[in-house]
Amino acid sequence: MNLATKDIRRSLGRFALTAVGIGMLLMVVMGMGGIYRGIVEDATLLIDRVGADLWIVQRDTRGPFAEQSRVPSNLVYRAAAVPGVQSSREFVYHTIQRERDGRPLRMAVLGLSWPTDKGQWLPLTSGRLLRQAHYEMIADETLGLIVGEQIRLGKESYCVVGTTSNMISSGGDGIAFFSVADAQAIQFDVAGESVRLERAARDSRGENFEVAIQQPMMLDNAWRPTSQLPAIGPPQISAVMVTLSPGAEVNQIKETISGWGDVSVFTAEGERELLLTGNVEKVRRQIGLFRALLTLIAAIIMALILYTLTLDKIHSIALLKLIGAPNTVILGMILQQALILGGAGFGIAYLVGGQLFPMFPRRVILSDEDLMQLAVIVVAISVLSSMLGIWKAMKVSPNEALA
Repeated sequence: MNLATKDIRRSLGRFALTAVGIGMLLMVVMGMGGIYRGIVEDATLLIDRVGADLWIVQRDTRGPFAEQSRVPSNLVYRAAAVPGVQSSREFVYHTIQRERDGRPLRMAVLGLSWPTDKGQWLPLTSGRLLRQAHYEMIADETLGLIVGEQIRLGKESYCVVGTTSNMISSGGDGIAFFSVADAQAIQFDVAGESVRLERAARDSRGENFEVAIQQPMMLDNAWRPTSQLPAIGPPQISAVMVTLSPGAEVNQIKETISGWGDVSVFTAEGERELLLTGNVEKVRRQIGLFRALLTLIAAIIMALILYTLTLDKIHSIALLKLIGAPNTVILGMILQQALILGGAGFGIAYLVGGQLFPMFPRRVILSDEDLMQLAVIVVAISVLSSMLGIWKAMKVSPNEALA
């Protein structure tokens, strides 16, 4: 006869409610770890997926993901001329928020270096890749856009030609993929009145400029579009992605490009590390603190419940001692109850969490490593929590059975 299971059947209601409560706490602990894993996955997703060996960014910045970066578009050709470089691509990345059907629509805009990059590396769930340089886009499913839908961004309308899954920015926003030209058009779009005022301001400044006074025809340029002004270059890009030739020495090429005075260079692993130690570091610490607090609370609750269950069995424990039952029988009963309670709570946390976590606004990724770690923690707190009940049971005198 197993005394632990027999006692559990006797107070099944209390034990079940306790297991559910412990399970809910452990589910939150499990979810905290899953949220952190999801944040890390979202933050590093693009770095891992695009397959660039080197990232060339603005001098003294940490790149397009950790902070704003601006480099000239002709940097692509400079990078391609470096010995050992197989290819170089433009990279444009920014976040916008628009209104759609009366609700805010927030998305991360990523520019694909057309025609070299048509989105071949994207995990399409429906539709196709980009086939033309303008007015097409591929959207993540979380944005709620469907294939064939038209969405107006800036002064142009873009057709959704494909959808992807799990392409999320570090901020939790779905990513929409355009050509670089379209991504820049969306990024630098301004209202018509702003354009008119800027042109009028140019004309006003030109009237007081000595060269313009001597050559009045120059003032005609003030009313041209910004892209047609000879002294103003094309819109800048966020970064340049470099793919190295097979067998090329990464450090040597990185050192060569680092010698340029206007840029900084990071390897894919370096860019990933910068992102994790910057944007994600505080989140990691905060989630870690919550996990520790919830684990401690779960241990305290289990200890109190086991202590209460032990108090209810004081007369039975005294009777066992009176008839000569060894202490190991009593200790085993309390320890087994603690392990059963912890195991039941872990099972409830896993089952309920599996149903609830997909509904969370941020991705929750449960890795086998985290689950094993939590299982070990549950066993540890179950054993430690039983100590209070064991301590009380050891103080029970056999004479209390005769009281």
